[in-house]
Amino acid sequence: MSTASSSSASGLTLRTRPIAIGHVRAFLAVARHLNFRAAAEELALTQSAVSRQIQGLEDEVGLPLFLRHTRAVELTSAGAQLLRAWTPAVERIDTAVRSVRQSAGRKSVSITTWASFAAMWLIPRLEDFQRQHPDIDIRIDTTDSLVDLETTDVDLAIRYSRPTAALRGMTELFGEQLAVVASPWLLQSATAPRRPQDLVGWSLIEATDADQHPHLQWLSWHRWLRDQDCADLQPRRWVYLRYAHQIVQAALAGQGLALTRLPLVAEALADGRLVEVFPRQRLDSPLAYWLLTGPRSGQRPEVQAFAQWLQQQAHDTRQAMAPVDDPT
Repeated sequence: MSTASSSSASGLTLRTRPIAIGHVRAFLAVARHLNFRAAAEELALTQSAVSRQIQGLEDEVGLPLFLRHTRAVELTSAGAQLLRAWTPAVERIDTAVRSVRQSAGRKSVSITTWASFAAMWLIPRLEDFQRQHPDIDIRIDTTDSLVDLETTDVDLAIRYSRPTAALRGMTELFGEQLAVVASPWLLQSATAPRRPQDLVGWSLIEATDADQHPHLQWLSWHRWLRDQDCADLQPRRWVYLRYAHQIVQAALAGQGLALTRLPLVAEALADGRLVEVFPRQRLDSPLAYWLLTGPRSGQRPEVQAFAQWLQQQAHDTRQAMAPVDDPT
């Protein structure tokens, strides 16, 4: 069957002129939800209005874009192809519009990082920048997924990787060591451990599935214990938590000893909320923290100011990570 006869059988006619873009957002909403009612709610339109827009778009394209079922819809192969092409295109348009609006309004900087880093390192320091630059708004986007600075309106990204995985243009903020920490009152409640072998009588806080993910293996108690020739040691109990900030919060609450990323707890160690249990048994990590500037953001003064402030804060963190004498 020819293409012309096939399209005729579907009741649609292939067109050669460019399509109008007015119905593209309706298409993307329906493709996202695979449901006309949910798409209508997102767009603040009636369901029949969205349906008419999709029908008009299919007339323009000349092919059906969705298969209609009783309670749901699904993309046709043509619809899936257009979704792949249109999604980044519309994101770029939205980014450009936000950039234009932003330049005409208040100065602002957007930064993406993961939740634990934002909670434990960035946010506690942010007041200092706001005091120096009260006219600059800061937007923090926390996600475990990498955000594409090419297609979004995010200005800066802080990422966590090995040096070999760093992209060109990235600036290293600081490296990483692992340190055993605990709340001071927990250590006062019993005889504090003096040797790694003493941990047999304590609760150890561990990252969930730490040994099952390549980058988390560097952060695991099992690796630290192996490095101390205590590979077979079993503590009184394990406490498993998913995120780094949860592990530190549990240590602050006295629920056990935690093996933590030193850059993220340097302030808590400095002000005495946490105590480093084995200062001479820090463990080097191959991972580091990097700053990346978006390709369209580097020339904006407010972005430059925030990036410079981040690098100064990173310098302070490197200083705070300097080796300390073992109090024992």
